[in-house]
Amino acid sequence: MTTGKPWVRAACLRLSIPLLCVWLALVPTAHASETSVTSEIAAPYQALLLQTPGASGLLHVVASAPLDVGNPAITTAVIAVHGHSRDVMRTFQATTAAAGASQMAHTLVLAPVFQVAAARATRCHSPGLPAAQAGDLLWTCSSWQQGAAAQNTPGITPITAFMAIDQLVAHVLQQFASVKTVTIAGFSAGGQLVQRYVGLATASVRPVHRRYVVGSPSSWLYFDPERPLPTRDGHAADWSTCTTETCEFTLSKPAAADSGTCPGYDQWKYGTGHWPTTHGRSATEARAAYVAADVTYLLGAQDTGSGKGTAYSVLDTTCPAQLQGPYRLQRGLAYAAYDKAKLAGGTHRLMPPAAGCGHDVRCVFTSDVGRAALFPASK
Repeated sequence: MTTGKPWVRAACLRLSIPLLCVWLALVPTAHASETSVTSEIAAPYQALLLQTPGASGLLHVVASAPLDVGNPAITTAVIAVHGHSRDVMRTFQATTAAAGASQMAHTLVLAPVFQVAAARATRCHSPGLPAAQAGDLLWTCSSWQQGAAAQNTPGITPITAFMAIDQLVAHVLQQFASVKTVTIAGFSAGGQLVQRYVGLATASVRPVHRRYVVGSPSSWLYFDPERPLPTRDGHAADWSTCTTETCEFTLSKPAAADSGTCPGYDQWKYGTGHWPTTHGRSATEARAAYVAADVTYLLGAQDTGSGKGTAYSVLDTTCPAQLQGPYRLQRGLAYAAYDKAKLAGGTHRLMPPAAGCGHDVRCVFTSDVGRAALFPASK
């Protein structure tokens, strides 16, 4: 498919202020298995020109409305971040389906695409995703998940994945004056990015209620060196039995930390060691911002084990990740317990795991708990 006319892209790159350039080609129609919900939308790709004092580049976005035309009816915006396979259309359509027609009447849904160079993109590609073109910001299949800088923005002020979300939010608030709530949601690898972005987000250009929904990430950022161990009735429990909120967790510094058998377990992106300077905020500042934020955790009840439907092949199985639990469900439950004990004291919400859902953004987002997490006002 064609992803845009060369003169449009050239014009975007020549301009010195951020704006949106709407591509003149539509995204291919969703697969038949993805079109059973009538509220799903087949939307065009658009592109946002991102800039810092020393760099610029294009970020592709799928949106439910033109992003260069304000609409006073839009009062809510949801930015939905895709998974490792960069399944942007599936993530976008799962979000619009979760909203339903009545909610979509006043909601703008946006799904950015973290583009990867063609030579590497086959490792994290979904059907219908356009290939990177000249001028696009480029990451690797995994670097964007932890907010890293785009590879083709050198200099002292590169454009990071976190900055990309910052500028996307800023544009929405500038263009859509009636927006009062912005929800930034991610599932799987997108959940990794969102969870780490929470404490590093730039303040909004005008007052707005910001919400964050962290969906089934493969690993989590801890702000303390302790890691969870499961217990039940005061005794050590097997991780495999922790599939509901009934498991309890004790926090302690893991033995591997002192033995040196798990190097990097408390370093970025798993902890606060070797904190990146590109984020513009210290770990202490990020912790305080995380505690103060409106955060909801969303998990799939069947997102455990290594069987079908768990996407085990892309689960982080490194030692630092394994210290957080064996599978995504357990890691999420454990982190929520850590959050309650050490961070926000219960003000962040853990939704009941979505019944019958494995590692599937459509199943989780369109479940009752998914809808309540993404669109609490609609419940």
